Amino acid sequence: MGAGQPTGEQFEITNGAARAVLTEVGACLRVFEVAGVPYVTSFAETEAPPLSAGLVLAPWPNRVRDGRWSFYGEPQQLELSEPARNVAIHGLTRTIPWQVVERSTEAITLEVLIDGHPGWPVPMRTTVRYALDAEGGLTVTHTMLNVGDRKTPFGVGVHPYPRAGHAAAYECTLRLAARTNLPVDPDRLLPNGPVAPLDGGEFDFREPRKLDGMVLDHTYGGCVPDADGIIRHHLVGPDTGVEIWAEPDFGWVQVFSTTGFPGTSSAIAVEPMTCPTGALNSGIDLRELEPGQGWSGSWGLRPMS
Repeated sequence: MGAGQPTGEQFEITNGAARAVLTEVGACLRVFEVAGVPYVTSFAETEAPPLSAGLVLAPWPNRVRDGRWSFYGEPQQLELSEPARNVAIHGLTRTIPWQVVERSTEAITLEVLIDGHPGWPVPMRTTVRYALDAEGGLTVTHTMLNVGDRKTPFGVGVHPYPRAGHAAAYECTLRLAARTNLPVDPDRLLPNGPVAPLDGGEFDFREPRKLDGMVLDHTYGGCVPDADGIIRHHLVGPDTGVEIWAEPDFGWVQVFSTTGFPGTSSAIAVEPMTCPTGALNSGIDLRELEPGQGWSGSWGLRPMS
C-alpha cells in the first residue's frame, strides 16, 4: 500500500483527453476530468475521501438501523460505523485495500474479498472496473460473487460527487430520472414512512431545478430508463454539464448536498444504488445470490456539451 497515503496507491488511466485516478483503498474514484475540466469534485491524494467521496458501497449502501438486521431469521450485528447516529453505513469495503486484477492504459479492475466482518455471515468477492472511452466517458462496472455456501442478500451503491466543470453545485441545475421518494427522519436519516410518489414539491427533480439554497439528503427511487434502457440524471452548470447514467438495476439514487467539501463552496453527491437506505431490514429491492452465483451492473459519467 502507498506509504503515508490514506487511500494507498493511486492508479491513473487515460484515453485521449480523458483522465481518471482510482485508489487502492476503497477503490475510490478520486479524479475524473476531460481536457482538464473536472467532472467529479476531487480531493488530494494526501487526504482521506471527504464525506465518502468516490467510494464503492458494498455489500449494502447507506444506513442500517442500530447495525442490526436478520439474515433469513438469524440476528446479525454489524459494526456501528457511524456511531453518532448508531448505524452501520455504506458497507464493508470503504477502508480496506483492493487488489489490481487487470490493468491497461484506459481501464483498471480492482477486487476485494468481503469476509470475516461481524454481522456479515457469507463471504462475497466484489470487483469494480473503471474504463474510459474515446468519447470522454467513464463506465464503472461492478460484480458481486457469492463465494460462500449459503444464499445471501446484497446491495451495491457508489458515492460520486459529480461536478459540472468548474461550477460550484449551487450554480447548477439538477434533473433526476426518479419518480418516488423514501422519507427519512431528519436526525438519523433512517426510513420513517413508505415509498411515495413525487408530488411536484420542492424536492421533485423530474424537471431541472436550481440547487441554489437547497439542502438535500434524500433517497429517491422509481428511476425510469430512457427508451434505450438507460437511467439518466443530469447536473448542468453555466458552461458545461455531466450526465450520471446507470443500468436499470440502479433504480435508486441518493442525493446529498454539502457546503463542507474541502476546497469548494458547495458540492453535491448523486449516488446510484441498487436498493435504498434500510434495505437490509425492509427488503426493498435487495438482490440475492445463491452459492457460486454472480451479479454485474454498470453506471457511468459523461460530459455534456
